Amino acid sequence: MTASIALNDTIDADISAITGIYADAVLNGTASFELDPPDAAEMARRFHAIRQAGYPHIVARDGSGELLGYAYAGSYRARPAYRWTVENSVYVAPSAKGRGVGRTLLAEIIARCEALGFRQMIAVIGGSEHAASIGLHEALGFAHAGVLPATGFKHGRWLDSVLMQKPLGAGSSMPPDPDTYPGTLYPPA
Repeated sequence: MTASIALNDTIDADISAITGIYADAVLNGTASFELDPPDAAEMARRFHAIRQAGYPHIVARDGSGELLGYAYAGSYRARPAYRWTVENSVYVAPSAKGRGVGRTLLAEIIARCEALGFRQMIAVIGGSEHAASIGLHEALGFAHAGVLPATGFKHGRWLDSVLMQKPLGAGSSMPPDPDTYPGTLYPPA
């Protein structure tokens, strides 16, 4: 079903649709541990911060141009030794779930991060029962790295954080190339 899905870099005009998709995830799901959906201004601020830092942020549209979902990668942690590792985020509109949108978005984010020179990708999945997200990541080569039990309380219940990891490019089999983008994030003294 992915034949009619087009991927594009996110632009400012996409923020309204992205805000709606994320609001649904916040209010009705466990993918985000936020409790109150941010407004469009905050979503725009987050988008610009990701893009200004050099990370990919993309959207998926159907043949009619409707925005079906979005995905991005960002810094896994702020300390410089983590600069070779990214964390992914994928959100799909309720009407587009089960149509291959999430898989298409995540595969593209993986490819873009590999091309930039990143060496590891982390997924932090909200809730051990989030079978769709766990299955998606497994299908694209992520391995289970651990579970942090009861790290969030949402919708009247405790939720785990499921950690999954995928090597990118050569992974940890050799040192990273300091001349790729991640290497420029912390130049040698």
